[in-house]
Amino acid sequence: MIDLSKSGNGDNYRTKSKYLELLWMICEILFVYNPMQLSSRVRVYICRLFGAKIGERVIMRPRIRLKYPWKITIGDNSWIGEGVWFHNQGEIFIGSNAVISQESFITTGSHDILVDMHLKVDNVKICDGAWISTRAIVLKGVTIGENSIVTPGSVVHRSIDGNGIYGGNPVKYIKPRW
Repeated sequence: MIDLSKSGNGDNYRTKSKYLELLWMICEILFVYNPMQLSSRVRVYICRLFGAKIGERVIMRPRIRLKYPWKITIGDNSWIGEGVWFHNQGEIFIGSNAVISQESFITTGSHDILVDMHLKVDNVKICDGAWISTRAIVLKGVTIGENSIVTPGSVVHRSIDGNGIYGGNPVKYIKPRW
């Protein structure tokens, strides 16, 4: 049996106090995850207040989950769909003019299933003009190239080049975007 208490999966990804995390959780529930149609500007403001780097004219729809706002960057003119979940123990970078569609899941963490289940964290980068379609999953360490499209329900487990359409589980190249 694996003893998770000794696996090295502690709080090493944390960069803020537990009190700030608690305050964020309360604000996230009230203003960011809240399914009522509060203004996108309110969501953006609250996320910025907690350290998120968010560009101009960003739209954030209701029911967004964001583990650590201080570990996300979103470029100008980007759109974050309803129910998107950012499970970001590491950094997530989203470029300008990008779209993350409804109920997509982006994570920077996973566990070492072959050794001792310790937490492994690696950043995610979604480049300018990329479109992550509905209910897609993007895993740790992945870069989505400029202007690429990930089709609905796909699982992106490796980095993909720019200007292409990718889909499936596991994700595969389908054809050029342009």
